[in-house]
Amino acid sequence: MSMYTTGEIAKLTGVSVRTVQYYDSRGILIPSELSEGGRRLYSEADVKRMKIICFLRDAGISINSIGELLGEEKPGPVITMILDRQQSLLNEEMQERKEQLARIDAIRKELHENIDNFSFESIGDIAYKMENKKKMKKIFVTMLCIGIPLALYQWTSLVIWITTGIWWPFVIWIPVDIICSIHTINYYYKNVAYICPHCHEVFVPSKKQVMFAKHTPTLRRLTCTCCGERDFCMEIARSEKEDTDK
Repeated sequence: MSMYTTGEIAKLTGVSVRTVQYYDSRGILIPSELSEGGRRLYSEADVKRMKIICFLRDAGISINSIGELLGEEKPGPVITMILDRQQSLLNEEMQERKEQLARIDAIRKELHENIDNFSFESIGDIAYKMENKKKMKKIFVTMLCIGIPLALYQWTSLVIWITTGIWWPFVIWIPVDIICSIHTINYYYKNVAYICPHCHEVFVPSKKQVMFAKHTPTLRRLTCTCCGERDFCMEIARSEKEDTDK
C-alpha cells in the first residue's frame, strides 16, 4: 500500500504543507502511520479524505463543521447532497453566463449594424442571477441589521452599569431583546426550508426542531418530513411553493 509524506500529500491535493499540518492539528486529517523517525505517513484513504476536506473548504464549510460532518457514522449522504447542490449551482451559473454572452453579442451586433439609432433602452438585463443566494443573503442581512444594534446596546448598557452603577438601561434592554429575538426567529423560520440528502425533497420542519437542531452555517440536523430520515439537511430560502405545501 502506498504511503505519502506530508509534502507528498500536500502536492497531490494542491495545498501547502502548512495546510496539511493545520488539518492534522485540528484532528480532521490524522496520519495513518508514523515512520521510525517520527515522520507522518498518509495512506490512499487519507488522500481521498484530504480531497473531500479541500472541496468542503472551497464550498465555504468551516473547519469545525467539516470535523462534525466527517465525524458522522455515515457522512456520505450529506457530502453527496453538498456535491449535488454545488453542481446544480455551477450549472445554473454556466447557463446564466451563456445567456449573458448571448445578450452581449446581440447588443454588439445591433450597435455595429445600427449605431445611429442605438439607445440604452434596448439593452436588456445582462446581470446573471443566483436567486437563492440573493434571497439567503437578504435574510442574513436583515437578521444582522436587527442583531448588531441589539448587541451594541447590550454591551454599552453593561459597561455603563459596571462603570457608573446605572443599571436601568441594561434592564430595559432585556424585554426589548426578548421581543426582537422572537420576531427575528419567526422571520428566519418563515423564510427558510431544507433539502433532505436522502430523498432530495425540499421540506419545512417544525419551528421547535429548527431552533434546537445541531447545525452549521449552511446545514441543520433535522428529521425529513417526507422520508423520515434524520441527517444534516441543506438550508435554502423558502419559496412560495413550500409556503403553500406547508
